[in-house]
Amino acid sequence: MDLVSDVIEAPARRRRGIELENALLDAAWAELLDGGYASFTIDAVAQRAGTSRPVVYRRWASKQELLLAAIKRAGDLTRSPLPDTGSIRGDIIAMLTLANETRLSVAALLSVRLATYFEETGTGFADLREVMLGDRVSAMETVVARAVERGEIDPARLTPRIVTLPFDLFRHHALMTFKPMPLADIEEIVDTIFLPLVAPRDR
Repeated sequence: MDLVSDVIEAPARRRRGIELENALLDAAWAELLDGGYASFTIDAVAQRAGTSRPVVYRRWASKQELLLAAIKRAGDLTRSPLPDTGSIRGDIIAMLTLANETRLSVAALLSVRLATYFEETGTGFADLREVMLGDRVSAMETVVARAVERGEIDPARLTPRIVTLPFDLFRHHALMTFKPMPLADIEEIVDTIFLPLVAPRDR
């Protein structure tokens, strides 16, 4: 991963505010990549960031809070603009193709690095997704809303599970295989599973 450097050197000047917070989060992400959650500690993050434990604890009360904040920042840094192809089919295929390039390696990495965290906290990837999404509307919700406005989708046929279905199937493939999803499989998800579930019934 090239989101951050493997080592963050001690700065020559005093960092404050968002600059300091981002440096701490970058250090935490790098620490997670290097050793996983099992060896993830406040001390290690502080040392990597060239600061002290109290500086970290003033912002996050526990290593779990710091970990989630670091993962959210990493996700924000890799977020790409939404495609707008003019059709729901084109948008979802473009999104899943892009996810192959930008999200697959992160999903595979986190499934290994966070095993101990999930066991310790009794949470899973669904909970982690909620943290990373925050208050934002998901990409699928956005492209589905656009498709409803174009008349491609019958809003009466939508449920929360159906809206997330394409990405749920993609995530399952990613976590089970750690390999990119072939384009033919992406098109099958869209054409034979998703679109028949949401298209207006008179089509």
